[in-house]
Amino acid sequence: MSVRVRIAPSPTGLMHVGTARTALFNWLFAKKNSGVFVLRIEDTDKERSKNEYEENIIEGLEWLGLDYQEFYRQSERTEIYANYIKKLLDSGSAFYCYHSPEELEREKDEQMAKKLAPRHKCDGESGIRNPAFAKAMAGRQESGIIRFKNPGGKVKFYDLIRGEIEFDSGLFGDFSIAKDEHTPLYNLAAAIDDCEMKISHVIRGEDHISNTPKQLLIYQALGLVPPKYAHLPMILGTDKSKLSKRHGAAALTEYRAMGYLPDAMFNFLVFLGWNPGNEKEILSREEITEQFSLERVQKSGAVFNIEKLDWMNGQYIRKTPIDELTKLSLPYLASEGKKSEIDGKKSDFEEFARQIVALEQLRLTKLSQIAERTEFFFKDTLMYDKELLKWKAMNNEEVKETLEKLEELLGGIPEKVYTKEKLEEILMAEAQKIGDRGKLLWPLRVALTGRKASPGPFEVAEILGKKKCLARLREAKRLL
Repeated sequence: MSVRVRIAPSPTGLMHVGTARTALFNWLFAKKNSGVFVLRIEDTDKERSKNEYEENIIEGLEWLGLDYQEFYRQSERTEIYANYIKKLLDSGSAFYCYHSPEELEREKDEQMAKKLAPRHKCDGESGIRNPAFAKAMAGRQESGIIRFKNPGGKVKFYDLIRGEIEFDSGLFGDFSIAKDEHTPLYNLAAAIDDCEMKISHVIRGEDHISNTPKQLLIYQALGLVPPKYAHLPMILGTDKSKLSKRHGAAALTEYRAMGYLPDAMFNFLVFLGWNPGNEKEILSREEITEQFSLERVQKSGAVFNIEKLDWMNGQYIRKTPIDELTKLSLPYLASEGKKSEIDGKKSDFEEFARQIVALEQLRLTKLSQIAERTEFFFKDTLMYDKELLKWKAMNNEEVKETLEKLEELLGGIPEKVYTKEKLEEILMAEAQKIGDRGKLLWPLRVALTGRKASPGPFEVAEILGKKKCLARLREAKRLL
């Protein structure tokens, strides 16, 4: 049997990590089995479906590198659904129900009061299946809905992750399948599409397990062969509750905007419910594709740990070639609002950015951090408390003398050899004379960056350039 899988999101909101994880598992299963990955946009909810959400879904898949071979929109398939709905109505497997929302709500309240599972069964006293009663209800037809005539009994299916699952179909009652003869609801549309598109495996979240027996009943009524099913574990927060924004959940494109790399997100998402059977956590796309199987998908919930994602993203940032990383970082650095001026002449911004990125590469966990961490490079004047210039018990006069000494030392280095190595050679020799290098290097760090935590002063000084360094030392003296 040829493998055909699908991801079927509704364009009613931004694509979130749960949908992305499901798409990834389907894509991997297709790749592993030389199959076809289908994107189906389930946009039958006309009021809530929006083009921008469809675009967001496609954008998210492209960012992750999940290429699909076929594309469908349910809104363009109404004729197909109408044929199947007519077939179900003509065979008696479906019927119009004209109960009002108020009547259905009363029925639900009564069942819950008796501690029964809410369900609607259009038989017995209701008489909906009785032609005479249906005729009497004709005035309600505009608000009618099409329901599936549930035959009752047990529904069993084999889940490729969870094994044998059984439902008592009587618990569903006569469930809704269409608003009218041209507008199917989820279970009917999904079942028809999976059949028409020859989907071999439906791989989706475990929240869809309760939909599976309904879809199987529809297949049975239509005389169709159902696909195989595999239900993925839920994604949970660190407190083991359902993942929400308080756990760090966000739309996939928001993670991209924060500076997470697609390879890191790909690697992280696959570990939400799957593992390769060893301790290795950083895997290439090729390794993941080769090792992936549904047999290694866990049944229990998968915890979304943002700290783990940050760590993993940091690993990928460190492996990224500096030229590529610089291009990825440019939007964050350019947001500082100016192209830096170095030593009185306009610098090549990309080369300037490259030096900054190289300085921070080992410290970043996401690219958006680089703007805040390096903003001092882009400022003409730094704002900080003058007390920060003092190393331990230094007084103002001692700090001033140190700054003057630094100005003398840095001013004496020719521009053509104004490098990290030369700066370190000269300043460390001076620090050795003083006996406490903090007295020399601490005021230098603060004068150049305005911070107590920053990259090393030699690296910073080289990137800033001689003229800017001297200007900041003079500004520090004025601050005192």
